[in-house]
Amino acid sequence: MHVVIMGCGRVGAELAQALEQQGHTVAVVDQDPTAFRRLGSGFGGRRVSGVGFDQDTLREAGIEEAGAFAAVSSGDNSNIIAARVAREMFGIEHVAARIYDPKRAEVYQRLGIPTVATVRWTADQMLRRLLPSGSEPLWRDPSGGVQLAEVHTGPDWVGHRVSRLQEEAGVRVAFLTRVGEAMLPTSETVLQEGDLVHVMMRSDQIDQVEAVFATGPEEGRS
Repeated sequence: MHVVIMGCGRVGAELAQALEQQGHTVAVVDQDPTAFRRLGSGFGGRRVSGVGFDQDTLREAGIEEAGAFAAVSSGDNSNIIAARVAREMFGIEHVAARIYDPKRAEVYQRLGIPTVATVRWTADQMLRRLLPSGSEPLWRDPSGGVQLAEVHTGPDWVGHRVSRLQEEAGVRVAFLTRVGEAMLPTSETVLQEGDLVHVMMRSDQIDQVEAVFATGPEEGRS
């Protein structure tokens, strides 16, 4: 998959290198050409000088062929504008924006753009939002038989109760992360767009659980 990253600070460079190591093609956009030094001589992706929300700059970075876009510059406004351009103008499905002001998270989530607050930032968190397939365990019991993992939830589950998701997948939803805050779901909790779902399950259930979470409620699956 091709991924475009706006911002070549420490986080952007780390993210670009991690994605390239996983076999993805990467283009990094930054207004300051000297910022690309952080990528190192071994980086094989594109380096594009320009404004990250300019459509011509994004096209030069290969946005029209991209499967994911990350906005990790030093400005909240620039990040959210760039993320919206990627989502709304170019139809990129997996878009994530880094923010410095967690109070803005709710506004961004309502726009359908997952955010990562700086205080909680790790490159791993952003990777999970850009590459949702494949659930990495957050915790595993000593025997390896049970694990806690963040599992990507498809859009068809939005508006349905967490209790139904649990029943159809045969797992326990341990907690949700909604607009940057963790919450314990009740029997009445309804999934919203942008929710991150953390699941407790047997390790041998992973493939089955990911399939149910990705495709939606039973009536929507063939």
